[in-house]
Amino acid sequence: MAESCRVKRMKLGSQGLEVSAQGLGCMSISSFYGAPKSETDAIALLHHAINSGITFLDTSDYYGPETSELLLNKALKDGFREKVELATKFGIIASEDGKFGVKGDPKYVRSACEASLRRLGVASIDLYYQHRIDTTVPIEVTMGELKKLVEDGKIKYIGLSEASASTIRRAHAVHPITAVQLEWSLWSREVEEDIIPTCRELGIGIVVYSPLGKGFLASGPKIVENFDNNDFRKTLPRFQQENLDHNKIVYEKVLAISEKKGCTPAQLALAWVHHQGDDVCPIPGTTKIENLNQNIGALSVNLTPEEMAELETIAQPGSVKGERYPSIVPTYKNSDTPPLSSWKII
Repeated sequence: MAESCRVKRMKLGSQGLEVSAQGLGCMSISSFYGAPKSETDAIALLHHAINSGITFLDTSDYYGPETSELLLNKALKDGFREKVELATKFGIIASEDGKFGVKGDPKYVRSACEASLRRLGVASIDLYYQHRIDTTVPIEVTMGELKKLVEDGKIKYIGLSEASASTIRRAHAVHPITAVQLEWSLWSREVEEDIIPTCRELGIGIVVYSPLGKGFLASGPKIVENFDNNDFRKTLPRFQQENLDHNKIVYEKVLAISEKKGCTPAQLALAWVHHQGDDVCPIPGTTKIENLNQNIGALSVNLTPEEMAELETIAQPGSVKGERYPSIVPTYKNSDTPPLSSWKII
C-alpha cells in the first residue's frame, strides 16, 4: 500500500514550492496525544513516510516543546534532508500558568527562527509558519521580519496558521504567503465560508491539519477510551460526553458509506479533503506505520460527485456539537491585529 508512486507531487501555492500531495503532521509523535513514541520508533516512522513518498513534514517549536524539531534533526541525517520539504512553526509560547502565550514581534520572530534552525540542524527552513497570530502586533510588522528572513536565506517560503481572511490579505500584501494552515474536515467546515475563497483568490496553498477530526473520523466515539491522562483531546469540547453522543451520528454515517465503498472511514474522510481541490494538501498525523499506510491509501479512493454530495449533506457545518478548542486557545476567529499605524518601534 505504501508504494512511492502512489503519492503524487503538487504545487503548494503560487511561489514555486512543490510538496508531496499528502504530508505528515509531526505533533503526535512527540506530544499532546499521550506518551511520545520512542525515538527509534519515531525515526522509523519518519523514514518509512519519506521512503513511501510522503516528503512534506510539518512540525513546530511548540511540539514537545522543542522535542519534535530535535527528533527531526536525527531523522533527517544521512541524506534524508535532501528528500523532504520541511515546515515548522513559531509563535506559541507556553506560559508558566499553563495558558497560551503568542508572540509575533520582530525580535522574537528572528530568535525563534534561529532557534528552530539550530534544533533542526538545517541551513534553511522550507516553509515557516506563524503558528498563531499575535493580536498585539500588526501583521505587517510580523511579516516584515519574515520577509527579511527570506531575504537572509534562513527560510524559503512563508505560511500562516489559524489566520482570518482579513489577516491573510494584509499579510499577503507585505510578502506573498505560500500556504495557510487550517483545520478542515467533515466535522470542521467553517473555513469554507471566507478563508478558503480568500486563499484561492490570492493563489495561496491550503494545508489541512486534523483532516480526520483528531482521530474521531477514523475511530468514532470509542476513541476516548484510549486517551491517557496526557492526551490533550480530553480537554476538547467535541470529545466531552454530552457532545460525543451527538457527534457519533456523523461518524456512523461516514462508516456506513465507507463500508459500501470498500475503504476505511479514515480513508473516506481523508479522500473527501483531497477531493476539495488540487491546491489542498492534508497532513494527517500518526504514530503508527500501519495508519500511515492506510492514510496513503486514501489517495487512491475516488469519490463521485454524488458521494461527495452525500458526505456534505451528513456533515453540514452545524451538524457537530462543541467548539474545536476551549476558549483559551486562540484560533482564526480572534486573529485580527491592530492597524500598522498603531505600531511604535521601541
